[in-house]
Amino acid sequence: MTMANGARTTSHDVTIAGAGLVGQAMALALAGARGVDLRVRIVDASPTPRPPGDIRTYAIAASTVRMLEELGVWARLKDKAEACSAMRISDSKLAEVVRPVFLTIAGTSRAGEPFAHFVDGRDLQAAVSAACDEAGITVEHGAVVETVGADTYGIRIGGETVPSRLLIGADGARSAVRRRAGIKTVGWSYGQASIITIVGHDVAHDGAATQHFLPGGPFALLPLPGNRSGVVWTEPAARAERLVALPSKDFARELALRAGPEIGDITVLEAPRVYPLELALARTFVAPRIALVGDAAHRLHPLAGLGLNLGLRDAAALAQVVVDAARRGEDFGSLAVLERYQRWRRFDTVQVATATEAMNRLFSNDFGPLRAVRDIGLGLVDRIVPLKKLFVAEAAGDAGPAPRLLRGEPV
Repeated sequence: MTMANGARTTSHDVTIAGAGLVGQAMALALAGARGVDLRVRIVDASPTPRPPGDIRTYAIAASTVRMLEELGVWARLKDKAEACSAMRISDSKLAEVVRPVFLTIAGTSRAGEPFAHFVDGRDLQAAVSAACDEAGITVEHGAVVETVGADTYGIRIGGETVPSRLLIGADGARSAVRRRAGIKTVGWSYGQASIITIVGHDVAHDGAATQHFLPGGPFALLPLPGNRSGVVWTEPAARAERLVALPSKDFARELALRAGPEIGDITVLEAPRVYPLELALARTFVAPRIALVGDAAHRLHPLAGLGLNLGLRDAAALAQVVVDAARRGEDFGSLAVLERYQRWRRFDTVQVATATEAMNRLFSNDFGPLRAVRDIGLGLVDRIVPLKKLFVAEAAGDAGPAPRLLRGEPV
């Protein structure tokens, strides 16, 4: 790793590449672990700190809230979050004025909390960074991964003289750590893109999120404090680019057409941005002294709103595996230890990716007979209480074995 300040001589146990939300949460989890003293550093390719500028609205599952509470983040964020009272799902043509709701998911997690909250990405970034500052975790900027080399004693990054015992790639979908480790990915472009913005509206949302399945792709309104909602609007990629290039009044008109009349008049509060969509899964999440988390390991379609939750679940699971191994005196950077993390997380991720892919193909079309069948299916699910409870458990992150952090317990 080429460092702006030259080769490193200070010893660290764990190096985390990537100062995004997952990388910083990973550092908080490891640095705050009880019973072990892990020396952790974050390095990032950006030459200077990036101010919070992420206008995406994140769905934070109940289990993720517990993790953020344990890491000292949620206390800074909870007053800026909107609890989800319900998720309403419709399936209509664009021209239809009335869009019947076929499925409503509502309820609480098994611990009685709202099954999800929604937060502005900028508020989330600021809260995570503040928790890192309080914990004394700093980011070394200007670090570019060029070479990595692992041996029995540790992993050297570029010209470093002192090895780390573990390198964690939290450096996003174009992960340099993944490339330098020789880890391939499998996946494809969806040919779609998400338009992201935040809108104000006349009618109160009462904490309810809405997802319209439209022929061009899903259109979601995610409630934020005040009469505001985050927008995740999926269209074929070329059309998305044309839409955001429209004059502001024309763009607002197109957005209102998809949002429907239920929320009243709309004001676009943030300049829209376009994010191309793709499926990308790393063929392995680990290599000798290397582990991948978050978008470095997997990038999925956003229609289920699971991306950040999956990344933080990776961080929680890897932190638990590493800390438990350190307590036992094991070499926590060894492949034998890191395989425990892979067995825990990769199958779950592949399952979610498969389900998300199937949902996108099922709903992002306007084939009449298929629409009729899927609408009947949504209506049936809406009437089956045990199945709806299962959906709430999935949305809350309470299905399946969870790392201690996601149960609200110290790592």
